[in-house]
Amino acid sequence: MEAEATTAPKLALADTDINWDRLDKTKFHVIGAVLFTAQSALLHPTAVVKTRMQVAGARLSHVRGASLFAHILRSDGVPGIFRGFGTSAVGSVPGRVLALTSLEVSKDAVLRHTQGSRIPEASRVGLANAVAGLLSNLVSCVYFVPLDVICQRLMVQGLPGTTYCRGPFDVVRKVVKAEGFRGLYRGFGLTAVTQSPASALWWGSYAAAQHLIWRTLGYKDETGNKPSHMEMVTVQATAGMVAGACSSVITTPIDTVKTRLQVMDNYGSGRPSVLKTAKSLLKEDGWWGFYRGFGPRFLNMSLYGTTMIVTYELIKRLSVQPSSRSFT
Repeated sequence: MEAEATTAPKLALADTDINWDRLDKTKFHVIGAVLFTAQSALLHPTAVVKTRMQVAGARLSHVRGASLFAHILRSDGVPGIFRGFGTSAVGSVPGRVLALTSLEVSKDAVLRHTQGSRIPEASRVGLANAVAGLLSNLVSCVYFVPLDVICQRLMVQGLPGTTYCRGPFDVVRKVVKAEGFRGLYRGFGLTAVTQSPASALWWGSYAAAQHLIWRTLGYKDETGNKPSHMEMVTVQATAGMVAGACSSVITTPIDTVKTRLQVMDNYGSGRPSVLKTAKSLLKEDGWWGFYRGFGPRFLNMSLYGTTMIVTYELIKRLSVQPSSRSFT
């Protein structure tokens, strides 16, 4: 193990895929909290627009994302497009620690387990990242689903069918009072069952795409030619954008049902369910209703895929332990 730690950084592509053993864990999580919060601030307005489009009734179902953004800005000002951000930013920190740790540890374990196998390298890297993305999402769902319920309810304040809340704690109080603790986990099953494979798809396609792009550009570990920082950022951003765009096409219908299930309260008798929510959406707007908010979501996930992975890879490079950095 020690021999691997000292020889791996000598490889030409060592800085394009930094493993868990080379990271200063404290620095990794501290820098990650700062940079990911900044990234979330940039993308939060698109999430607000997407969520409002998904929850809106049939009368507003065909409003364009840009028009809705302008409407929110006119009626509520800048605070309107950042509704729920404070709760999301503060609340996400422990969840990110949980998610990133499980992601890196599980990826490292799969890579070690498959080392020396006959699996092609691009497939092996993609498989390790896919398994890591799946497990990381399953673990983080336990934390993030209640946070998602709270943030999305704050985003849609004032829309028909939603309950007005004064802040995050008021959301928790009203949801628990109406439905018990399980109300905070509305959409948990749908999220875990659908987003975990989506996360596996995202991380797997990102890793495989990055690996193939490097090989296409002529970079290999065995060669002494190391890519520049600008090349690393460009390749990783491209792979992240492709992964995010593909994922948004596949997951938007499920995300629309999940969002409405988590925030709507006017479905009549009984608890809201996936079936009730899907039927209501189908009745309001037909099959295209499942792609409500697709434009903002496509933009959000494409930008998220690009900025998240560039930020994430930068965090890892900044968090490399001094003993490992000296070899690069």
